[in-house]
Amino acid sequence: MTSAQNTALVEGNGENTHHGGHKKASLGAMAVGAIGVVFGDIGTSPIYALRETFAGHHPLDLDVEHIYGVISLMFWSMILVVTVKYVAIVMRADNKGEGGSLALLALISKNAGKKSWTAGIVLLGIFATALFYGDSMITPAVSVLSAVEGVGVYSPALSNLILPLAIGILIFLFAIQRAGTSKVAAFFGPIMLLYFGTIAVLGIISIAATPSILYALMPHHAINFFIIDGYKAFLALGTVVLAVTGAEALYADMGHFGRKPIGVSWLVFVLPALILNYMGQGALLIRDGAPALESPFYLLAPEWFQLPLIIIATMAAIIASQAVITGAFSVTQQAIQLGFIPRLQIEHTSASQAGQIYIPTINWFLMTMVIILVLTFQSSSNLTAAYGIAVTGAMLIDSCLLAVLLTQLWKWKLYYSIPLLAIFFIVDIAYFGANLTKVPDGGWFPLLIGAIIAVLLTTWARGRMILRNRMADESMPLDIFIQSARSSAQRAPGTAIFMASSPDGVPSALLHNIKHNKVLHERVVILTVQILDIPHVRPKERALVTDLGDGFFRIVLRYGFMQESNVPLALKNINICGGKFDMMKTSFFLSRQTLRTTKKGGMAQWRKPLFSWMLRNAANAMDFFKLPTNRVVELGSQVEI
Repeated sequence: MTSAQNTALVEGNGENTHHGGHKKASLGAMAVGAIGVVFGDIGTSPIYALRETFAGHHPLDLDVEHIYGVISLMFWSMILVVTVKYVAIVMRADNKGEGGSLALLALISKNAGKKSWTAGIVLLGIFATALFYGDSMITPAVSVLSAVEGVGVYSPALSNLILPLAIGILIFLFAIQRAGTSKVAAFFGPIMLLYFGTIAVLGIISIAATPSILYALMPHHAINFFIIDGYKAFLALGTVVLAVTGAEALYADMGHFGRKPIGVSWLVFVLPALILNYMGQGALLIRDGAPALESPFYLLAPEWFQLPLIIIATMAAIIASQAVITGAFSVTQQAIQLGFIPRLQIEHTSASQAGQIYIPTINWFLMTMVIILVLTFQSSSNLTAAYGIAVTGAMLIDSCLLAVLLTQLWKWKLYYSIPLLAIFFIVDIAYFGANLTKVPDGGWFPLLIGAIIAVLLTTWARGRMILRNRMADESMPLDIFIQSARSSAQRAPGTAIFMASSPDGVPSALLHNIKHNKVLHERVVILTVQILDIPHVRPKERALVTDLGDGFFRIVLRYGFMQESNVPLALKNINICGGKFDMMKTSFFLSRQTLRTTKKGGMAQWRKPLFSWMLRNAANAMDFFKLPTNRVVELGSQVEI
């Protein structure tokens, strides 16, 4: 590299680092915050989980042996799946503090290189993401609907209000997303503390009346359940798993709170409250039998407290739904940055918290699907048939990713990893298999949604790669272009920034500009935005600047997959490539591709129109990179795929 082509790493100083995803705070404060956000989904499961196990699509005999067996299965599922698998092991697999299937996928891909099995791992990660969207539609529907159904328990005459109330709450919930949730979120922790405290106290009161329910915690009751009623016990796993839905949220939300606060809040507060409530419901069923099966959750409360309990449970359901919606926004942002989803409009709803975002397309799509679900299935009991298969599918995929992590990256001894993985796979496959029996009753919905979204994600990723390769094949080496432009083009005052998807070659917009306008600006910058396989890039490592000589510069801006790509903000901190950037004297040139489908290989023919449609509907690069609207010039070109 010549002296005129020096490369420098530019330090920035004006950006929110959001490094690691969460600010330093006391362990207690972080644990309370985690209770308010992370545990909403799993926390609202007692409203419907035990009832559905006995009265759902595969009802069980309401006797002591079956009650003990179900409570034992729920308890040991929470121990094995949530405590051991997620809290103790999976949450150690953080990608610079961030968790979730995509973060884990990025971590594995980054460390595994180009090994033969990485393509299969990428597909698993994509399908886990697709299943998450199915789950994010069902969770608000079943949580809010099951909570509001308490109105019918309190007063059967008000049963006709359940659907309108549920739909009204859901519409309100999605409508307030644009305003941001930072102020409302301050109340999440205290409300969920009240909720968990309430259900724990109600459980203790019921246990005191029937203390023999404590025997249900012994693991032999779960084993005996399979011995005396094997097939029904297997089918029951399809609803028992409802007790651990939301376990994956512990890992996905790790970046917001950290592993230790989530683990502490789970072990010290949430797990005991859930177990006490499930045992309390089991004790109620032993005492009262079938009449209590209408709603063992609400009937735990004395009549005078049922209405307050409905209000508390509904607020908890709203919080659980809010957490899933926020998670859908975060997962979408990660998927966009990693190249699995086209650019979408992303709005930041907080000036201080980079993670608080709003994506209108995802918000209104989710709202539409949730309302359709409520109107189609009519009751939480019907919805639970669709619930669970997405969660168990994602958990099974997490076990597959965990197997790669333990054996290939962490290099655990096989005599440690194999028995542990065998337990996880046996549990996950059993739960997933049991949920497959619910496919005809509604389980087809999340599978259908997952399949459609997986097709969209893989089509976009594949098409984007082909498009980049086609453009790279047609591009000219930059050093040759600079030499030829030195004598053949006039220079105009000002700065021209040409956005390029690849750091190599000449952007098509630059070629078209000199072809048609026969002029170059005094300072020409070829700018590439790179998204790395880490959640956050520190501001001082943001920009890589290369002086190419003759007024040409190459800048590479690097972001993590959890960060916003704000190009003007990054340029403010660069002053070593011909001086500072004045936005009023700077023009941004963008390439806009029009696709022409051909018989060329590389992608199935039916995918090509789909990719073309996705490309046309992607958000404009001008908005995505926060470019000043009055300083952008777009130049079109046609590309064959």
